[in-house]
Amino acid sequence: MSTQIAVRLPDEMVAFLDRAVAEGRAPSRAALVASAVEREMRRLLAEYDAATLQRQGAADDLDDLVRWTSAHVKLED
Repeated sequence: MSTQIAVRLPDEMVAFLDRAVAEGRAPSRAALVASAVEREMRRLLAEYDAATLQRQGAADDLDDLVRWTSAHVKLED
């Protein structure tokens, strides 16, 4: 499902969107804006994950299993 919204953008951004569509780099203005929002969502989630790792550390309950596996299991190419 999608919802149509009105967004006011500076002229330079609209010109960028129009050029990208005209040059075939994006199928539509909406597709390019959606892609940018998705990228920002991933960036914010990565920031959140990095802050969590910094606060809590990277150690977890699988560390011992990883150490054992790397010492006892041989991977073939």
